[in-house]
Formats: sequence, C-alpha cells, structure tokens
Amino acid sequence: MNLETFYEYCLSKKGVTEHFPFNDDALVFKVAGKMFALSSLSQWEKGEPKVNLKCNPDRAQELRAQYDNIKPAFHMSKVHWNTIAINREVPDKFIKELIDHSYDLVFKSLTKKRQNEILELEN
Repeated sequence: MNLETFYEYCLSKKGVTEHFPFNDDALVFKVAGKMFALSSLSQWEKGEPKVNLKCNPDRAQELRAQYDNIKPAFHMSKVHWNTIAINREVPDKFIKELIDHSYDLVFKSLTKKRQNEILELEN
C-alpha cells in the first residue's frame, strides 16, 4: 500500500476530514471530529510506513498475537489502538478491513442524530 492509496481510502469514508492537529507530520483522519486513523508522513517518506487505528480491545489482543507487525499504538491508549506496519506481513486488503473497523467503531460511538447527519450529507 502506498500513501496515496491509504489517503484516498480513508477520505472515501462518509463524513471524513483530514487534519494535522499535533504537527505538520502527523496526518489524522476524523469522522465528526473523532480520530480513527493517524499516520506519520515522514515514516512513509523513509519507507517505513505505519498507521495507528482504533480497534476493539479483544480483537486488538488477537491481532497482536497473530501478527508481528501489529503492536500496541505508540503514544495512544494501548487498549483501544494498534500500530500496523504497512507493506510488511499484513496484506493491504486486511489493512483496509482494519481501517473500516476503526472507522466503524468511531462512527457507531456517535449519536444517532450525528450519524444520520453524516449519512444525509453523502446522499
């Protein structure tokens, strides 16, 4: 997966916006102001891309046990966030599924009213 694919896939989700709230390196994707994906642009430039994604705590533990390149997220809640090394053992298709899972967790945490507003914007 390259940066453009990651970027376009995250932005293709309903109601998603991009931000740089921490510095000019940490690209953050949010839905309704809540973060679901974070990645360092300099890591992509170095050829060592990683992405932090929200994850169900039980599933997070399973993924970490199954893949050497999925670890507790750096500088984030280790219970709810994983860091996934891109272009390693984790297939691109599965990374997209993990992006979907992260987005869905955040989207479902929104109020029904906010969910409906986002869905209506996209129609």
